[in-house]
Amino acid sequence: MPPRALDRTQSRELDRRAMKEYGISGLVLMENAGRGAADTLGALGISGPVVLCCGKGNNGGDGFVIARHLDLRGHAVRVLVWADPAELTGDAAVNFNILAKTGVPIEVFGAEPRLDRLGEVLSGAGWIVDALLGTGARGEPRPPCDAVIDRLNRSGVPILAVDLPSGLDCDSGQPADHTIRAAHTCTFAAPKRGFFAPGAEQYTGELHVLDIGAPPKLIDEMLDAAGQPG
Repeated sequence: MPPRALDRTQSRELDRRAMKEYGISGLVLMENAGRGAADTLGALGISGPVVLCCGKGNNGGDGFVIARHLDLRGHAVRVLVWADPAELTGDAAVNFNILAKTGVPIEVFGAEPRLDRLGEVLSGAGWIVDALLGTGARGEPRPPCDAVIDRLNRSGVPILAVDLPSGLDCDSGQPADHTIRAAHTCTFAAPKRGFFAPGAEQYTGELHVLDIGAPPKLIDEMLDAAGQPG
């Protein structure tokens, strides 16, 4: 029997149905995801500053929420953004704007990897949070994420991946040439199909499946449908 897991299309459909059929806003889902990841990181133990590396999609939005909740718990955080804030849309833009008002340090790297500066910020860090690319990403990460991923992997700092490690294909579990090697992965609502591919555990590390507020009835319906042959 195949593992109970969702692919990228089904993951999007789960969010869509939670919003449309149950009236749960995307902001609530993102808030729950980010808070859950912050709680998991706290339970793992935080002994130094947390550096959150964020892209422009909803994965980055999750990172902004994580940063806010870690700050609420008194942890030192720094947020690095590889996007123009003007490019952020939807719930990610809302959460960036909230975070920008809190006083949490944010550095906008835009389209430049700025590896020297990244190395400076990583010096002495306790954790890295990978919120660069989400389940929708396919193929090789494009610049600047490719160089950033390689630099994060070389840092020696443990990495917690948000939903899945950047560069790992959600469906096939095949790693790109530039793929985050996480110590832990916080994925949301249900495991992703690619996590069960041979060798994927080298990139995901220990897997944590977090509740984001989607009703169990809906998740079971989606997992049951996903497990049926097409």
